[in-house]
Amino acid sequence: MEIVAGGMHFAALNEKVRDCAEKEIVIRDCIGQRYIAAGLSGKEIEIDGTPGNALGAYLDGCTVSVRGNAQDATGDTMNGGEIVVYGNAGDATGYAMRGGRIFVRGNVGYRCGIHMKAYGENKPAVVIGGRAGSFLGEYQAGGTLIVLGLHTDGRPIIGNFCGTGMHGGEIYLRCDKVPTALPAQVKAEKLARFPAGDAEKLVRAWCAAFGEDAETLLASPCWRLTPNTENPYKQMYTSN
Repeated sequence: MEIVAGGMHFAALNEKVRDCAEKEIVIRDCIGQRYIAAGLSGKEIEIDGTPGNALGAYLDGCTVSVRGNAQDATGDTMNGGEIVVYGNAGDATGYAMRGGRIFVRGNVGYRCGIHMKAYGENKPAVVIGGRAGSFLGEYQAGGTLIVLGLHTDGRPIIGNFCGTGMHGGEIYLRCDKVPTALPAQVKAEKLARFPAGDAEKLVRAWCAAFGEDAETLLASPCWRLTPNTENPYKQMYTSN
């Protein structure tokens, strides 16, 4: 099914998407409509244009691809499924994610992965092709964030305060030098290349989505950030 969004109100557009009996849906001329695919499962949605805030909020198994940029809070509290953005994504991408994957070809704004968490087999992940703004992984409690640092024109691949309040999960940064001013609650480990396992699989999946060379990226040095167990975040709220 094809839907031409244009000036359609976001509520009317979302009703059409929810009520559509077909699995595959193409949305043309999307101009900032919010909450697209919120809470949905079992559909494959392609969006041409720029979806508004909270694309894929509470997503529960859909596959969503965006042939353009996405605004703020993409994948807010999503439970499962996949969101692929061929441009950039705004602030709070992956806010409180509990499962699924978000692949962004370009950059993301502030607070990507804030409050991201994992439970059992649900291990959320965000892979960013470019750079991330400040507060990446703020209060992260689980899951994986990867910043590949492509096409950044020499700028730092992350902003300030990366990992502030981090108490679970891991962050991979593809760069030679450890980022400065990391909080004391974060441990930084230099790796000669991306390790086998979830990180490698995620990089390969991102490369498959966007046609990049996985072997070159995987062979690059990177930094793995994890919570510092010797100086845990919880100590900020307890007295000795």
